[in-house]
Amino acid sequence: MPLSAYAAPFAGLALANITREYPNFPAHLISSPDESLEPRSLHPAFYGAYDWHSSVHMHWLLVRLLRRHGGTPALPDTGTAVDVLDRHLTPDNLAAEAAYLRDRPSFERPYGWAWLLALAAECRAVPDAAGARWAEALRPAVATVDHLLADWLPKATYPVRHGNHPNSAFALSLVLDSGELSAATDRAVRERLLAWFADDHDAPAHWEPSGQDFLSPALTEADAVRRVLPKERFAAWLDRFLPALSSGDPCPLLDVPVVSDHADPQIGHLLGLSLSRAAALRSLADALPDGPVRSRLDAAAGAHLSAGLPAVERGDFTTDHWLATFAALALDPVAGG
Repeated sequence: MPLSAYAAPFAGLALANITREYPNFPAHLISSPDESLEPRSLHPAFYGAYDWHSSVHMHWLLVRLLRRHGGTPALPDTGTAVDVLDRHLTPDNLAAEAAYLRDRPSFERPYGWAWLLALAAECRAVPDAAGARWAEALRPAVATVDHLLADWLPKATYPVRHGNHPNSAFALSLVLDSGELSAATDRAVRERLLAWFADDHDAPAHWEPSGQDFLSPALTEADAVRRVLPKERFAAWLDRFLPALSSGDPCPLLDVPVVSDHADPQIGHLLGLSLSRAAALRSLADALPDGPVRSRLDAAAGAHLSAGLPAVERGDFTTDHWLATFAALALDPVAGG
């Protein structure tokens, strides 16, 4: 199933959400009665899509669709999308976003940071003047995130392993894939991932999923390690980490999660889990030689994708404001490595 088949509806979702100011969950610490709390005042670029990180990654989704499919039969009319991005991704707006991040060093760490770098990389890859405009406007925010990462990583003694936004492995995988880091920060990210995960073995896969996961702790870790270990060493690491894959024993990570209430904001995270697992399983399979493990991973990726895609566009804001991004990752994963 190619991403092109979903380009038009996903672009429509992204546009609707990044321009939708309310409802809004700003995650803003109020320090004075004089503060303006209007979303556009706090975040002139990323005020929509319910919360900051969702706004950033729905911008990423729109830019990716424009880059991959803009002007093709899959997405022929791109003028509105470019106009909205031109209004949002301005130097003034993004300078304000960078200042907000500098003033609040733990805001959206590391998930929102990672998506901002991913957005910048996607803009930089757009082969026209619009992409160059957006990428240039994002440079101060990218530099801010690079600085924040460099400051935080030496203090991050332990990774966050649960399946929600603070998950360390998922965010740092996006960070590496972006290619937006300075050489020193890129090296620090790789060293931290190896320090956290290189010696891990026998992951407790039977503990997954938790009731509100949209990421798999085990699979996101494995996909992060895939990026920082040589290919010839990764297969052996994966065999130690998830031995059930090669033994043929049951592995709960390969089973599609049950979602009892799609409209519940937390239970509904499990819809995203199906899609994020699909992306990780596919990427892990592609990193392995042909054989039974690769076949198991490929089959599970297909089952998870088939289960998650129908939920992407339901007309319910609890999922519509974020889920299409993870569908795009599952349909067109970033290679990494």
